[in-house]
Amino acid sequence: MADTKTLIEQAYSAFNKRDIDGALALMTQDVSWPKASEGGKVVGKEEIRAYWTRQWGEFDPYVEPLAMTEEDGGKTRVRVHQLVKSLQGDVLSDSEVLHVFTVNSGLIAAMDLGNEADSIAGPSAAFAHRS
Repeated sequence: MADTKTLIEQAYSAFNKRDIDGALALMTQDVSWPKASEGGKVVGKEEIRAYWTRQWGEFDPYVEPLAMTEEDGGKTRVRVHQLVKSLQGDVLSDSEVLHVFTVNSGLIAAMDLGNEADSIAGPSAAFAHRS
């Protein structure tokens, strides 16, 4: 768990610093990622790069891992404090969410939103208030 915990913490840190290359270096080439602010998913590093670039052009999200639990099948559940602000600094959402990571061969292969029934359907409630 120590290596997985470090890997996931590094990914959150890179995301919060807007270090796309640093975050993507921790992921597999065919990584699957939810588009929390748009709904649906993206697959692959370049799709994540494009999605995060769009997201950060509309919102200022900050995510801090609070607790991690390793599960069977290479999955790790992470309880996260998520703060989403508008680009003007207004708080749009301040909540705890659940992220579920799949790690393969020491790299992040997938992240799913664990506390939303269908992340494919639409954007997360945290991003419902467009700026």
